[in-house]
Amino acid sequence: MVKLVIKGGNQLKGSVKISGSKNSCLPIIAASILAEEPIILRDVPFLSDVKNMISVLEHLGVEVNKDEDSLKIQSNHMTRGDLPPYDLISKMRASFLTAGPLLARQGEVKLYLPGGCEIGTRPIDLHLKGFKALGAEVDVDHGSVYVRSGCLTGERIYLDFPSVGATENIMMAAVRARGATVIENAAEEPEIMDLARFLNSLGAKVKGAGTKIIKIIGVDELGGATHAVIPDRIEAGTFMAAAAINRDEIILENVITEHLKAVTAKLKEAGAVIEEIAEGKVRVDGRKCYGPLDIKTLPYPGFPTDMQAQFMAMLTLAKGTSVVTETIFENRYMHVNELKRMGANIRIEGPGAIIQGVESLSGAKVRCTDLRAGASLVLAGLAAQGETEVLQVEHLDRGYSRLDEKFYKLGADIKRIEAEERSDTSMSLR
Repeated sequence: MVKLVIKGGNQLKGSVKISGSKNSCLPIIAASILAEEPIILRDVPFLSDVKNMISVLEHLGVEVNKDEDSLKIQSNHMTRGDLPPYDLISKMRASFLTAGPLLARQGEVKLYLPGGCEIGTRPIDLHLKGFKALGAEVDVDHGSVYVRSGCLTGERIYLDFPSVGATENIMMAAVRARGATVIENAAEEPEIMDLARFLNSLGAKVKGAGTKIIKIIGVDELGGATHAVIPDRIEAGTFMAAAAINRDEIILENVITEHLKAVTAKLKEAGAVIEEIAEGKVRVDGRKCYGPLDIKTLPYPGFPTDMQAQFMAMLTLAKGTSVVTETIFENRYMHVNELKRMGANIRIEGPGAIIQGVESLSGAKVRCTDLRAGASLVLAGLAAQGETEVLQVEHLDRGYSRLDEKFYKLGADIKRIEAEERSDTSMSLR
């Protein structure tokens, strides 16, 4: 078991380069199954989720080669279409993103129901609704899903909720369907636009990505391409929040500011100064970031649910009362009890959390309950008095590339060490 040990109070300064987007990279790797020629992906963050997705492709017989921050993928000789092992599929929800490409390529796919962070139910019903609309038959039985179709046919599909994963899976299936597919109430996230850009580089015909209506004209085959993954807007937002909670000034490199409007607006409202000093380079000054906030998570372009936990950590030290309302996932307040161990004053009322700012946080032994919760605890540890031990770091490693190393280079006193397995680290509240 690995843990992070953080001694709070160190000043953060200098610059940090933001890695490629995990949430963009995963569907693009899955979409590589569709290509008839070699794919080269650049700016790949080699996180545990990305490594697991690579393992899924390798199980299918896809050839994947790694070179520094790049991947070369050749799926033209894919040898298998059978079910990857459960222990691999169950590690991450994004494994289900292979369903659309496999259905489009070979007419059938059988997968286990996906796993990942325990932050809510996150059903796959919208994915399956889209496949059915394209003409596929769907059977769900004993924890697995079997989807088959002799020929996918374009159709108009309305999503009851703008699900990112469902939008991506339907897009990837539809690029090889006969005729035109229209996805209404589609997700608008930058990761959707990046996937569409990748598919179009292969020869697909996707228009409207980044809006609520996406139109896809099916093609007979897709070629190869070289594609650079967009920067990770959630990692960028996490470092912005770190500057704010620690009352410091840092510079972020490899940032697309257009993707961070909601995060930037709330930080400015709290008192931070944020300035783009060059293309892709942003200065974040959090030295006067004391203001309380009201935040409501919403689908993009609203405030991202993946930044809710980090902002809650920041607001524990705000001057006044803040309110956070989570509308995307019903179980995304598991970090609250861990922050309370550090002295935070937070009360949950239904979908809302009321945060009364305190003078200081104290170091404590806490655990990552999910990916973004873990990030919030790291931020709290940086600003806390004394030493914080963050356990179950494997959640953090699913979505952040060398997070501890990057904070160390900014001046944080943070170490990754092997932790002993002990019963008293179960962290159950008494």
